[in-house]
Amino acid sequence: MESHNDSRRHVLILGGTTEGRMLAERLAQFSDLRVTVSLAGSTKVPILQPVPTRFGGFGGVEGLTAYLRSERVSWLIVATHPFASAIANNALEAAARAAVSVLVIRRPPWVAGADDHWTEAGSADEAVGALGGAARRVFVTIGRQQLAALSRSPQHHYVIRTVDPPDPPLSLPHARYVLARGPFAEQDEFDFMRKHAIEMLLAKNSGGDATSAKLAAARRLNIPVVLIRRPAEALGECVHDVDSAVRHLVAELGLVSERGV
Repeated sequence: MESHNDSRRHVLILGGTTEGRMLAERLAQFSDLRVTVSLAGSTKVPILQPVPTRFGGFGGVEGLTAYLRSERVSWLIVATHPFASAIANNALEAAARAAVSVLVIRRPPWVAGADDHWTEAGSADEAVGALGGAARRVFVTIGRQQLAALSRSPQHHYVIRTVDPPDPPLSLPHARYVLARGPFAEQDEFDFMRKHAIEMLLAKNSGGDATSAKLAAARRLNIPVVLIRRPAEALGECVHDVDSAVRHLVAELGLVSERGV
């Protein structure tokens, strides 16, 4: 834990997203703040953060509440993945118990355009069912934790992209694994889908710019997309991007200008 001799106001960012890392970078420029990023540890080789970082869970609401109190956190920023609803809900409850101000960065979901061919599903199982019965070549970008749903339809030829390899490996007769971390460029995604003769895309509606290029590529290739809808969103004060989060904290905390700005 950090030293309590530091009298600066302490901001804790629950990160693991591009927004969390960018916000940490911005807040590190304020000399009157002490910033800590917390990563859940779900990624084996996380991107380095620009501020002190802790890894692993807190032990539920009680553990996070105790941390907020013992580390004298002034503001809790929830910049977790849109599908990490349990973490976000626990964070809001812990902040209320510890009487800590909280702000949620919630990127807007993607919205289909006139040229998109999207089917929405409420779960990974429902999404796999929406792929249909005939064998197709499916590009899968739903993360490691929900890949087990693919076993419901083993007839498809899956091209599965994750940051870390599935552990344990899936028992699928037709599966190819690609390890990569975004952001991805649209032309690269277009070329990737053509190279692998992709016929459908299976993804989560994560929103944001880092992984939206696959949707633009699918649109250009006239490829149907099955998107898993987000879980119910946590309540609480919310902004949609890092700039808005910084402006909010500057106003609430009376911060001086960022160094170098």
